[in-house]
Amino acid sequence: MRKIVLVFVLFSALGFAQQDAQYTQYMYNTININPAYAGSRGAMSIFGLYRTQWVGLDGAPETSSFSLNTPINNSNLGLGVSLVNDKIGPTNENTFSADLSYTIPTSETFKLSFGIKGTANLFNLDINKLNPEYQGDPQFQDLNNKFSPNIGAGVYWHSDKAYIGLSVPNFIETNRYSDNDYAIFKDRINYYLIAGYVFDLDAYIKFKPAVLTKMVEGAPLQVDLSANFLFNEKFSVGVAYRWSAALSAMAGFQVSDGLFIGYAYDRETTRLNNYNSGSHEIFLRFEFLNNYSRITSPRFF
Repeated sequence: MRKIVLVFVLFSALGFAQQDAQYTQYMYNTININPAYAGSRGAMSIFGLYRTQWVGLDGAPETSSFSLNTPINNSNLGLGVSLVNDKIGPTNENTFSADLSYTIPTSETFKLSFGIKGTANLFNLDINKLNPEYQGDPQFQDLNNKFSPNIGAGVYWHSDKAYIGLSVPNFIETNRYSDNDYAIFKDRINYYLIAGYVFDLDAYIKFKPAVLTKMVEGAPLQVDLSANFLFNEKFSVGVAYRWSAALSAMAGFQVSDGLFIGYAYDRETTRLNNYNSGSHEIFLRFEFLNNYSRITSPRFF
């Protein structure tokens, strides 16, 4: 039964529009969706994340992400590189990206960053994982490391307490897999709008509401609402709601000045909840801080 449910979910998505990898803790992993974020934290930042979605459902999405971004000396430029591995059922994708940003001050507290992204995607499809009646049937063909390039761009207006960003990571729509000229697996354009603000409730507690809106042709509008508290610049807890999809709990800990660890658990609010035990996401972020770093305190973003 779980395999039947998964096949329905997969081909409902693949038959209409392929969305980018999904993250609950996107606010710590912004460079994957907005290249203008590169270097905005004022220090070299190394980030690693692992997400397993819909645990217990055969072939459910599994995502690994690694990124590095840094300002370039004392210039207005920022540089980032990232690698994302995304597995869904019979598909396995590796996406390599390079980001370049340029930042200008717009006031004493706010800066405006512009970013461009170049991407190389390697797509693999193992038809036999769909358990066809006849293994090796020539009418069903595997794909091995099918290459497709892409470009993206974004803007990011930010201060130490607030941010708003608009981005399109991939401008080129790509047919990854087609049958008789009909695109079964097509990479669509994803549009992102993010925003957040940090309130100082007192000397030891900060509160940050945030929102992510994602729009892609052929898929429902995705709206993620989150609320996080940061205690004594060390421990953060929060909740998030993905509109008509999932409810999440998040926690993070500032282990040292440079090392931060975070975890999130998602629970579906749809009928899919009956066929899995939730989704787990964990990440590590390490930053090389020195006397020239512009980070004044640990941030939510």
